[in-house]
This record gives sequence, structure tokens and C-alpha cells, in this order.
Amino acid sequence: MDQQGNPVDLFDMRIAHIGINARDAEDAQRIATLFEALFGLPASDTPISIFSDTLIEVMKGCGRGEKGHIGFAVNDLPAAEEYFCARGLTLNEDSRSLNADGSTKLVYFNEQIAGFAIHLCRA
Repeated sequence: MDQQGNPVDLFDMRIAHIGINARDAEDAQRIATLFEALFGLPASDTPISIFSDTLIEVMKGCGRGEKGHIGFAVNDLPAAEEYFCARGLTLNEDSRSLNADGSTKLVYFNEQIAGFAIHLCRA
């Protein structure tokens, strides 16, 4: 794959979701309720977070990144990993989550940008 150009075009990259770090489960519920009231985003509770639709993930006090995280969906995860690593980012292998078939579901970079952890996931 041509490693020149912009990753949005190369990997059909888009924002999968924004993660917000709450203080605790109660604070996460308060934040998710605001997103539901303001934007009509229905809340879905998980053990570690509350998703507001698929756009916002409010972490129950256990999120990565100082402020939260940004998930980027890509159509070719191995190629995207190679692309970003060639530009100086490093992968946090401890964060790698796998699908049942052994392929990567998501992986974080070690670096934060403006207090946000960044992860790649499959589109």
C-alpha cells in the first residue's frame, strides 16, 4: 500500500466514538443523561462505560487518557498501524483487544494528544 497521503483517504478513516472519563459510575450516568436529553442519544450501559448511541462513550472512572480517548475506525487495521508507526507513534500492545478469529479489534497508541488517548479499531 502507498504510505503517502492522508489516512482518511488511505483507510477510509472516521471517528468511531469519543470517550469521556467520568469520576465514577454516578458521574458517568449524569453525563450520559445529558447527552440523551440534549441530543437524543439513547444510553446503553456496559460494565465499564455508558455509550450514548455509538458516538460517545462515558467511562465509569477507568478510562485511558488524561481526559478520555478518541477511537478511529479504519478499513485496514494492520496497514493503518504500520502507517502511524512509520510516523513516530508506538502501539500499546497491552491494550490490544482481539476478535474471536485472532484479528485485532482495537489497539491504543502509547502517546496521548492533548490529554486524549487514541485507538484504532476496525470500521
